[in-house]
Amino acid sequence: MRGAPSAIRKVKSMNRLKGRIKNLESSEMMSIVEVDVDGDIFSAVVLETPGSAAYLKEGEPIDIVFKETEVSIGKGLTGMISLRNRIKAKIKSIERGSLMSKIILDYKQRDIVSVITTGSVQRLRLQAGDEVEWLVKTNEVALITG
Repeated sequence: MRGAPSAIRKVKSMNRLKGRIKNLESSEMMSIVEVDVDGDIFSAVVLETPGSAAYLKEGEPIDIVFKETEVSIGKGLTGMISLRNRIKAKIKSIERGSLMSKIILDYKQRDIVSVITTGSVQRLRLQAGDEVEWLVKTNEVALITG
């Protein structure tokens, strides 16, 4: 990205959190998997079932991963939305580029990175210290074993 601070150009591609499978809902070829990460429940859709993937069982340790560009930020949200993965955090820092900005969130003393447009940062009046919610669609969360 031209004109963007080097920190934004060197964005790592994934956020990663450790958890345990809490619940599964499966159909013929896919499953919705709920993962407990320190008391917060994250959902992921996988094209596997307990019959086709041995790791898909309650209590199994698992990592959830999701791209920094898939992390949306909400401020002052009220009401219900379809996104299941809606988690509270505090903004640690914002690195603004001309078009894109990198936001570092403090989620239970872990960094979660979001890359959103600088226009959105300005429109939401985001700044370090703000309490926000970060959101990731269920189909954008992947599971990694081991």
